[in-house]
Amino acid sequence: MRIKTLFLLTAAVVILSGCVEKEIIDDVNIEMGVGYDMVEDGKIEGTVMIPIFNPDKKIGNFTYSARASSGMDLIQEVQRKSAQPIVTGSLEIALFGEDIAKNGISEYSDAFQRDASIGAGVYFAVAHESAKSILTGTYGNRGNAVHLSQLIEHNMKTRNLPVTNMHLFTFDFFQEGKDPYLPILKRVEPEIVDIVGIALFKGDRMISELPPEKMFFFKLLTDKFSEGSFKLSVENKKAVIKDLDSKHKIKLTKRDPYTITVDIKIKGLIREYTGNLVTPAIIKDIEKQFEAQVNKEASSMIKDFQEKGIDPVGFGQFIKTQTRGFDFKKWEDEYKNLTVHVNTDVIITEVGIIE
Repeated sequence: MRIKTLFLLTAAVVILSGCVEKEIIDDVNIEMGVGYDMVEDGKIEGTVMIPIFNPDKKIGNFTYSARASSGMDLIQEVQRKSAQPIVTGSLEIALFGEDIAKNGISEYSDAFQRDASIGAGVYFAVAHESAKSILTGTYGNRGNAVHLSQLIEHNMKTRNLPVTNMHLFTFDFFQEGKDPYLPILKRVEPEIVDIVGIALFKGDRMISELPPEKMFFFKLLTDKFSEGSFKLSVENKKAVIKDLDSKHKIKLTKRDPYTITVDIKIKGLIREYTGNLVTPAIIKDIEKQFEAQVNKEASSMIKDFQEKGIDPVGFGQFIKTQTRGFDFKKWEDEYKNLTVHVNTDVIITEVGIIE
């Protein structure tokens, strides 16, 4: 009986393995990064980034570029220039030039969603000016695609960038009552790329952007901090609050017209202070100043979103979950008149370095 079972299992493995398409790494070009830019005559330029594995274990970069009238035609044009088939199973990042992002990226994002070899964790980002200029640079020794994906991942985990990737962008794009957003990357030096803001979308079109100094407050509204830092000025003294831990909760407090309260809780440590002594009174003052600044910046940001008709926080989606028979056809006007109160509670748990 055991021999028969072993035979059947072996046969099944052989049959199933015959159904899997095999690709030898030396016989293919592995696409790890891709970018799209708008060029003259209404055409699109696509740039595909291929890693080069050097004998010294450093990873170099090679790019193919082609121009076409559509995203689908670009694939054929790029494949014609490659000596081996270009495969997408290891794609790390897709960049969209600003002109492409403002015109709409659904044509390209839809192609990624339909490709079963591409994982949902691929990072999407908007390239300041040109995606090609970023992909053709040289960053570190692990390859550009890995460097750029680690740049985004690091800033999501420890800095001011809310969590985002292809899956989350697509989810927000199709979800009523919430608009997607993406990081904006810029090549600031030959070997350095910086995150210079957050692109705000209405549907698949970028219609606005947040500068770097607003990203901290945006993340408080849309995500949570488990690390991070914030510099605060209090009575001509400067305090640096680190190891931030935050969370937010949205509550529907009134209907007709809708009123929402956003409660933000922040805990952190004072790691640097330019005064001589941090007394309990100074700690309380720092907490209050921090709370006031978050309330002011977050409230101003939300009003700006309302004026632009975008909802990256997802108030519409939240109210829908709290309201039977919610009508999105009426929501566009109701959103403009939505009242949002932001209440922040800051707790300083420890005091560190005193200058």
